[in-house]
Amino acid sequence: MNSFITSSIGKKAIMSVSGFFLVSFLCVHLTANLMIVVDSSGEIFNEVCHFMATNPVVRVIEPVLALGFLLHIALASWITLQNRAARPVKYARSNQAGNASWVSRNMYILGALILVFLLLHLWNFWWKIKFAGDPLLEEIEVNGVLVENTYALVSGLFKTSVVYCGLYILGGVLLGLHLAHGFGAAFQSIGLSNRVWRKRWAFLGTLFAVIVAGGFSIIPIYFLLGLGG
Repeated sequence: MNSFITSSIGKKAIMSVSGFFLVSFLCVHLTANLMIVVDSSGEIFNEVCHFMATNPVVRVIEPVLALGFLLHIALASWITLQNRAARPVKYARSNQAGNASWVSRNMYILGALILVFLLLHLWNFWWKIKFAGDPLLEEIEVNGVLVENTYALVSGLFKTSVVYCGLYILGGVLLGLHLAHGFGAAFQSIGLSNRVWRKRWAFLGTLFAVIVAGGFSIIPIYFLLGLGG
């Protein structure tokens, strides 16, 4: 068992499983965020955020999610360093282009850029909601319950910063590119792919990537067009 975990195949399989876990969170997170667009009053989004902040199951999942991110990053770094050590001499660019796509050759770089965006995102929202606080988070009443006005905090940044809107769209596109390749590669790493299914996973991965990138990009575009409440 230990030899499998430390092997290249084992590390890729574990990274794939952690990736699937992160994808499930991503779907929940995107669904919650889209409530900003669904209801311009912000009431639904505030209710969802209040539920996520107070639900005991979510509180348990949060540290597990953080560990999942760290595990995914650590394994990606380990595999990348091993691959570079095994191939100290770089292939000619023409050979690289013929053997793999630009995205597949730069998955680690894409992941690093996504991490930078994630840290920026956490600093602007999660850190303030959980620890630092913000005047915009002053509690309001929604359906008879006092909740933090998370909508005011999130929408306020999108309304006042075109730069952040642009970075958010860029982050969504980078995430989409990462998912487009990673989705199919994950199934291949755990042995659920062959010549027929490889094409199907590639199609589903591309479709999922477009939905995710488009879904996250809709939010800043919504505010850039002045549609937010």
